Amino acid sequence: MRECSREILNKYQIRKTRKQKDVFIDYLNQEIKKLGFEMAVEEGGFFKSRNLVVGDIEKAEVILGAHYDTCAQLPFPNFLTPKNIPIYILFNLIIVAIIFILESVLGFILYSLTQNNVVVSLGSLIFCFGLIYMLLAGKANKHTVNDNTSGIITLLEVMGELDEEMREKVAFVFFDHEEIGLFGSMEFVKNHKKALEEKLLINFDWVSDGDHFMFILNKKAQKYASMFEESFQCATKEIIVTRSSNTLYPSDQLNFKCSAGVAAFHKNKFIGYYISRIHTKKDVMMDEKNIDILKEGTVKLIARF
Repeated sequence: MRECSREILNKYQIRKTRKQKDVFIDYLNQEIKKLGFEMAVEEGGFFKSRNLVVGDIEKAEVILGAHYDTCAQLPFPNFLTPKNIPIYILFNLIIVAIIFILESVLGFILYSLTQNNVVVSLGSLIFCFGLIYMLLAGKANKHTVNDNTSGIITLLEVMGELDEEMREKVAFVFFDHEEIGLFGSMEFVKNHKKALEEKLLINFDWVSDGDHFMFILNKKAQKYASMFEESFQCATKEIIVTRSSNTLYPSDQLNFKCSAGVAAFHKNKFIGYYISRIHTKKDVMMDEKNIDILKEGTVKLIARF
């Protein structure tokens, strides 16, 4: 990997608060200039999302994206099984059940101590607000290698491989506020609605931890399926080009009419493909081979346009 990629991995994994993002944006801007590009900051929307745009959106034939914001550290991982929806639902039901049990225990303790239903209701309300605060505004996770430092690094590695002709074909976007509801990419689409009508957006999220790559194409992007299959080939990793209609992958590509989401997964014979560890202190896995595969394949894909 490039020196700037290693620097981001070592020093800029925390990008949650506005101040933390300021530090990262300043560094990223310097490194992008060294690669011969110019970066623009587009700010707007209810949350004042700051999307970082490199290249000409109007002229580009393909757009590469990755979110740069990071989440709060949670006591449980964001566990996803893209091809096994029942398991995903079961996992989330277990989390909900645990939360309900904790709230019930709290209510029982408060009532035992006070014999006052108002106190119990107030305690439940504070518990719920505390949970929401932990999810959205809690202590920043210091370990964000896979989600989504890996996506940022992939974009930078691709930038460094493009010649002058290929640079005109592609634009890059680092999305803000993915972690709180895809608001950054939503604002980006609103600002560039006409230009994005038929353009392919390729979104990289969770790409450094797993030996099974999925390229998840929505309906309009299906015409590019053969290009993905021909561009991304690897003897040591599984490459899967699939449809978004039968694959769960909640990330920024959902806001685009023509899009492909890219992620790396592990595989278990009972639950199938899965991703774990993200949103926790265990998100520390960086398989550099994954980044190399994506870099080389993406450059080949851009050349085909």
